[in-house]
Amino acid sequence: MLLRMSTLLLRTLREDPADAEVPSHRLLLRAGYVRRAAPGGYTWLPLGKLVLDRVTEIVRSEMAAIGDQEVHFPALLPAEPYRTSGRWTEYGDDIFTLADRKGAEHLLAPTHEEMAALLVKDLFTSYRDFPVTLFQIQTKFRDEARPRAGLLRGREFLMKDAYSFDLDEAGLQAAYDRHRDAYQKIFTRLGLDFTVVHAMSGAMGGSASEEFLAATPVGEDSFVGCTACDYAANTEAVVTRAPAAGDPDVHPATEVHDTPETPTIASLVELANVRALAGRTDWTAADTLKNVVLTVRRPGAEQAELLVIGLPGDREVDLKRVEAAVHPATVAVFDDWPAHPELVRGYLGPQILAKYDVRYLVDPRVVPGTTWLTGANEPGRHATNVVCGRDFTPDGTIEAAEVRPGDPCPACQDGELTMRRGIEVGHIFQLGRRFTDAFAVDVLGPQGKPVRPTMGCYGIGVSRAVAAVAEQHHDDRGLVWPAAVAPCDVHLIAAGKGPQLDAALDLGGRLADAGLRVLVDDRTHVSAGVKFTDAELIGIPRAVVVGRRLAEGYVELRDRASGERIELPVDGLVERLRDEAGATRRDRV
Repeated sequence: MLLRMSTLLLRTLREDPADAEVPSHRLLLRAGYVRRAAPGGYTWLPLGKLVLDRVTEIVRSEMAAIGDQEVHFPALLPAEPYRTSGRWTEYGDDIFTLADRKGAEHLLAPTHEEMAALLVKDLFTSYRDFPVTLFQIQTKFRDEARPRAGLLRGREFLMKDAYSFDLDEAGLQAAYDRHRDAYQKIFTRLGLDFTVVHAMSGAMGGSASEEFLAATPVGEDSFVGCTACDYAANTEAVVTRAPAAGDPDVHPATEVHDTPETPTIASLVELANVRALAGRTDWTAADTLKNVVLTVRRPGAEQAELLVIGLPGDREVDLKRVEAAVHPATVAVFDDWPAHPELVRGYLGPQILAKYDVRYLVDPRVVPGTTWLTGANEPGRHATNVVCGRDFTPDGTIEAAEVRPGDPCPACQDGELTMRRGIEVGHIFQLGRRFTDAFAVDVLGPQGKPVRPTMGCYGIGVSRAVAAVAEQHHDDRGLVWPAAVAPCDVHLIAAGKGPQLDAALDLGGRLADAGLRVLVDDRTHVSAGVKFTDAELIGIPRAVVVGRRLAEGYVELRDRASGERIELPVDGLVERLRDEAGATRRDRV
């Protein structure tokens, strides 16, 4: 394949677009890979489509290698299957819904578990048909409230989904393990630095799930790792190590104290030490019990419910962790204090919540027998010796507190947690029988009795993976594509006109005949300096400059990643690049 920049649909930009928030967004726009078509929607230009196709090729090849069979579901789907599964309501405002001319409701599919279950129900009747795994590479849609970061958070995106069907849990585990291994091969081939982490299942449900996160400072997901073991988890899925419970009845009686003008934890701790409340002068924020009021709205509910979360005062509530814990409900910070005078702002304690039928969930560190300094439910007053299990009884626990570097590892006794940020590029789930139950997918088992298959789901954000590679492979001059996903194998630059341009086109033809993808900068209306700048911005792994030593039969070979430059005879260059491209093609296969 030979592409000529003089005729290619390509326009590079000298300045960063005003709305570009992250490096991948900025560089993919500037280098002419994509163009914004609508909020959260992008047109793939020729170079971008070549990258997207190469990423797709790698994903498809690894799915085929483990025996998955490719299908293609419609993107426009009837509402009824999603009502049957409950996800029409669960997804809420996150899905695009529409009605056809007859008034029948439809949605633009965010995912296709329902369709896969119905397809298997339609075609398979016997245990002999199993196991089976179907996959597709399909455009998906999400009504993102605020599209941002280019391809990383859009309303339309390309996904690979696979759906496994097995007759028992052992089969599901084997399918899950196969896809886990395949995903590691895929992301390694894409050149991504990634981590596999424990995750929450969210709208998918199921018993287990893991995310594949590509590390980058601009990632929307925070994840932790342990300094002493291989534990890794999305912060939403981190489990807090709880202290041992104690005897609630061994503590002194509760005392109420005047604590004027102490609506914050910091002001309360300062006053508690100055006045030596309960005979102590060593109070810290961790000794206080903070009570945060939220509202929770369940799918389809007309009104939100109150939820109070109790946690040590040295911690903040992480709303993403709360939403993950109460999914599919949505969460907001409570602000209508006049409507609930029983909740005294700044001085709220848990002692009265059961009386007013307010749901109260606590951090796992708040166990029976722990004693706290907390609000006395009167303006300007706090109480000491408020004991869990004696003075209040929570309705349960919730993982809602922020996770911090240095927290103890929940999986071992020796390690501490470190934190990084990443982009979710893959997610695998053990769904179980949620969807086969919803649609009564039964087949005849080996003993002549009905058997209900169990499902797994395995997703990769294909278009998002392009952006993730760009995030990890760039410098201050532009993109630096790994060879396996680059749009072309070599970028030829004619440093001048006349003989140099003719030689560049001739060399491009020879390389294309040898099986390489070649981009030739044959533009005559721009300077050599602009060509070199564009080559670094576009980021093809190898650049060949046809310049001053052409008369001697030499050209310059530049390595985009290392910056290395060497001069080679033309014939030697063709052989070298052919061998390198062959190795890359073998890797892609």
